[in-house]
Amino acid sequence: MPFTDLPLSALTAFRPEVEEPADFDEFWAGTLEEARSAGDDLELRPAATPITELIVEDLTFPGFGGEPVKAWASRPKDAAGPLPAIVQYVGYNGGRGLPGENVLWALSGYVHVLMDTRGQGSGWGSGGDTPDPHGSGPATQGFMTRGIDDPRRHYYRRVFTDAVRAVDATRSLPSVDASRVAVTGGSQGGGIALAAGALAGGVRAVMPDVAFLCAYRHGAEVAVGGPFLELATYLSVHRDRIDDVFRTLSYFDGVNFARRIEAPSLFSVALMDDVVPPSTTFAAYNHLAAEDRAIEVYPFNGHEGGATHQWQKQAAWLPARLG
Repeated sequence: MPFTDLPLSALTAFRPEVEEPADFDEFWAGTLEEARSAGDDLELRPAATPITELIVEDLTFPGFGGEPVKAWASRPKDAAGPLPAIVQYVGYNGGRGLPGENVLWALSGYVHVLMDTRGQGSGWGSGGDTPDPHGSGPATQGFMTRGIDDPRRHYYRRVFTDAVRAVDATRSLPSVDASRVAVTGGSQGGGIALAAGALAGGVRAVMPDVAFLCAYRHGAEVAVGGPFLELATYLSVHRDRIDDVFRTLSYFDGVNFARRIEAPSLFSVALMDDVVPPSTTFAAYNHLAAEDRAIEVYPFNGHEGGATHQWQKQAAWLPARLG
């Protein structure tokens, strides 16, 4: 597989200009205030799983509009005292899967909350359990252009709000030290982690891998595969809506969230990634406000990135940031 993007020397300096709406902060403050006013009731039940050496619970929390969002909450069985927590978000069209399917963080001494992604969960993995009860105007197949006509109706407004509310819910769990919460995810999950890291307030560390949902316009122009092509397809039909589409997407661009992230951040990127162009991830990384930051580069990997090798690096990096 060949390199899919700019050489590394150019990627490290790649800082594209991304439109930032004048009301970006007001838009998100109002969105989150509305969601939080819809209630805070959680439901936490034992999960049906043969796993006996971890506590795995089925968590339901209120997301966008107070709508129920599912997650798995896993933690060490006999740990004493409130624990640091990791909130993890899932890649494009994956779901939370089966209980106990993703337990490395819990096995390492953390409370691990794995958020389902509304309306997704049928493209790979073991499924999802959270519907998205909102319709959309004309859109391409997939999720990228749902509600693209108006940022208030765009699909990722709901998802990113869910992500912040997942952090809120995690902080309220009795097993969690609310002052020590980190966010992570790969691909779409990495882009969601950037939004949560910027919007949730007080997040202690941000760890996105091969982060999608960054530098949308550049991604639509250069991507050779993956969901960025949904934008290109939509605009090939709606030829007169290019400026409007990217104006909507500027409210959801990982570059604009990165500008607001001051928490320590550990990124990763793969130079043979044909789903998320490496330049789009670097665009967010190079705009980070955080001083404590690093990016791991996997030159000969595709969209799988560093996989468990990267998780090991996160596990070694994170304790110093959580205190």
